[in-house]
Amino acid sequence: MTSDILLTNDDGVYSSGLTALEESLAKIGNVFTVAPDREMSANSHRITLHRPLRYEQIGPKRYAVEGSPADCIILGCLRILKHRPALVISGVNRGLNLGDDINYSGTVSAAFEAALQGIPAIAVSTFAAERADFKSAARVTARLASRVIEHGLPPDVVLNVNFPQKWNGSVRLTRQGRQATQGVLVQSRDPRGREYFWLDEKIARTQTDAANSPTHTLMTDFVAVGAGYVSVSPLHLDRTAHAHVERFTDWLDGLEWSK
Repeated sequence: MTSDILLTNDDGVYSSGLTALEESLAKIGNVFTVAPDREMSANSHRITLHRPLRYEQIGPKRYAVEGSPADCIILGCLRILKHRPALVISGVNRGLNLGDDINYSGTVSAAFEAALQGIPAIAVSTFAAERADFKSAARVTARLASRVIEHGLPPDVVLNVNFPQKWNGSVRLTRQGRQATQGVLVQSRDPRGREYFWLDEKIARTQTDAANSPTHTLMTDFVAVGAGYVSVSPLHLDRTAHAHVERFTDWLDGLEWSK
């Protein structure tokens, strides 16, 4: 029986990365595309609560949604598809989603929305070059998708895949890195003299494996992509700081609240 695969992204339904995924995944499953009708980058896990959700069928098994990537997963799973998909894939995003950027990514958040609904999911992104290699990234994703369909993923875990600028032909299991950034406001004025700002950031430093605790055995996503590997990071929905539970148990012990 052919598996249903639901595709989405945050670059919009007409993006080249999405088309590359459709072509590669058609060989292994029954592909449905439910994606935003416009670019929705950096929307994180936003869902639409205060206005109606609308969608339009724009082609065979292709739908454009007036909403966020997470909205697309909800509509796709609860309304558009007749059956629950075996797998959700979000991408191929134009631009890497590494380290701290994962927190803002609509691409990764769409995968997390699928995980919330108990559906295995992969988020895939590639280096943002003028001619990004979407086709190679899509082919790698198709091979990973076959593995996930066959073996599944642990509950509440998604795979965050990042494709480098120059691929060395290898794949590495990685962990989320950290990139110290500083927020920057770029100030200007419009033709009527009104002040406005562009939000930007500058990189203060990127954490490398050498700077990390020796207890970590995996290279970071930054290091892997920088070395030419495809980075595959398993990410978990549970954000509890399990390593520090004992500390906070002691810290809260004996704490009394006045009424």
